[in-house]
Amino acid sequence: MCGITGIFNFNKLPISNQTLKEMTDAVAHRGPDGEGLFIDEYVGLGHRRLAIIDISNNGAQPMTSNNEEWIIVFNGCIYNFPALKKELQSKNHHFKSNSDTEVIVEGLAEYGPAFFERLDGMFAIAAWHKTKKELWLSRDRYGVKPLYYFQQGSLFLFASEIKSFMQHPDFKVELNPVALNEYFTFQNLFAYHTLFKGVTMLPPANTIKISTQEPDFRHHSWWDYNFTEPDNTMSAEDASSETERLLTNAVKRQMVADVPVGSYLSGGMDSGSLSVLASKHVDRMYTFTAGFEMSEVLGTESGFDERVDAELTANFIKSEHYEQVINAGDIRWSLPRVVWHLEDLRVGMSYPNYYISRLASKFVKVCLQGTGGDELYGGYPWRYYRVFKSLNAPNFFENYYGFWQRLVMDEDKPRLFQPNIQAQIDINAPREVFERVFTFNKNLKYNTPEEHIQNSLYFEIKTFLPGLLLVGDKLAMANGLEERFPFLDNDLVDFAQKIPVKYKLANLENMKRIDENITGNKRAIFQQYDDGKNVLRNAMSHILPEKIVNRKKQGFSAPDESWYRGENAAYVRELLLGKNIASAEFINPDYVKQIVDEHCNKGINHRLLLWSFMNFEWWCRLFLNNEKIK
Repeated sequence: MCGITGIFNFNKLPISNQTLKEMTDAVAHRGPDGEGLFIDEYVGLGHRRLAIIDISNNGAQPMTSNNEEWIIVFNGCIYNFPALKKELQSKNHHFKSNSDTEVIVEGLAEYGPAFFERLDGMFAIAAWHKTKKELWLSRDRYGVKPLYYFQQGSLFLFASEIKSFMQHPDFKVELNPVALNEYFTFQNLFAYHTLFKGVTMLPPANTIKISTQEPDFRHHSWWDYNFTEPDNTMSAEDASSETERLLTNAVKRQMVADVPVGSYLSGGMDSGSLSVLASKHVDRMYTFTAGFEMSEVLGTESGFDERVDAELTANFIKSEHYEQVINAGDIRWSLPRVVWHLEDLRVGMSYPNYYISRLASKFVKVCLQGTGGDELYGGYPWRYYRVFKSLNAPNFFENYYGFWQRLVMDEDKPRLFQPNIQAQIDINAPREVFERVFTFNKNLKYNTPEEHIQNSLYFEIKTFLPGLLLVGDKLAMANGLEERFPFLDNDLVDFAQKIPVKYKLANLENMKRIDENITGNKRAIFQQYDDGKNVLRNAMSHILPEKIVNRKKQGFSAPDESWYRGENAAYVRELLLGKNIASAEFINPDYVKQIVDEHCNKGINHRLLLWSFMNFEWWCRLFLNNEKIK
């Protein structure tokens, strides 16, 4: 819920009310139900409200504590706020509203910034202490809600979205070539910079303090994932039953709202589980599915349309079910809008996310989303099996880095980037960023297959999951819709990390016995196994139709490999090979042409790279060239 923004002037110059308002209005789509500003000399806080809990004016922000010491703006939802509220009431805190926002501000008054660490939910919070003249920023454990900051000289800006910064007269949009190198390696950013030079994302589970007394602020990291201490006394039955109990409780907690709540519904187990559990708490459940027009689709993509299986679950729970059919032509209209709202380019073919959130927003303000189940319960076994027989840490890094170069291999970077970009980057830097994700956690070991898989789970939940969450948040909030993630419930996450790998991957022991030298084709071996989330399947087996429980993993993606060769081939060439290509200043047009030709004429699947080229082209047009969306 909501969008936040703010300004802190280290030189103590007063805040411009007009500038703060324009920064706040830039994220009006995140909060169409209200706005508020607060200025105290050299600090300003802005808020746009999407009213979800206590939709009265009592829940409006910025909100001040009863002792008038703390003022906060907050984006997100706190699921344990009723319990925290009772605790604070026992300490003589009085409440004027039923909102989770007031619980946060009173918790700060009682416990100070350490209170952030007790919140179970998704949040990005800015809190100003009037007496101490300190600005505190904090972000949730998992990075569900985005929070960016920019510092230059005496100016410090923060916001839910980077477009707020563009309203400040001292912020100039420039490309960050180091981030560009990383993006075209991973189709993601593992460090916390962005394509906007000088703009940083506050990492998940981090708090920073901004003060004129301490201009050099430091990140305080207060939580991290830990898959390295499995409970080996746990039985398979205990793992399944406790998973079911905790997920049931998580869904119940995350149904809290004073507005209608629905659920996305693919044909898979994660969203199906959430929809079934949520339907027990409402008289009429809303569910939403996006499918694809498949008449020109061939090969493996012919199974990408999940509507039939989604309808099976919808009929099972008797939900009020809505579907959107996306066709090849929908990318032309949606792509510039998707890039404008994403700003911070990340994983995946995300325009279907934009369409389904737009559909859901017509009926509900909150939608449950199944993201997180794969990362916690081992939903990508073909990735883990690439490295589970690694000999040691260097061998593990070599194998896994080769896989995660999703777009352009390091050795091809000289052909990808123009000389002006090559002069500003270290082509090998992404490898260092990749390894740093692992070395940040001192508990990781590299001796056994189980440890290698634990390391893979850690890496993907630290990198791939935040990319998915960012895409989900930005494109849902573009339509004034809040997404919630029951799999990212604190109790469930804490337990899931302790489940032994052998319960998550059903064929682990079989894989250990395979002699890769004899079999030869390792890729074929990896691809034939889709045995992840075994414990979750067992937990959900008695509440979901059998076909859904046993369905193979299918990502939410349009059949763009086929469409880029067929119905969208003309658009791909027009956007990437036409006249006045905005990205040609940074990306070699000859390399782009080669990739387009290989995909369209030689049967080589470059759909991920083509998607990223098209995204970056629109990023240059919108943010560097100020082109307007038609």
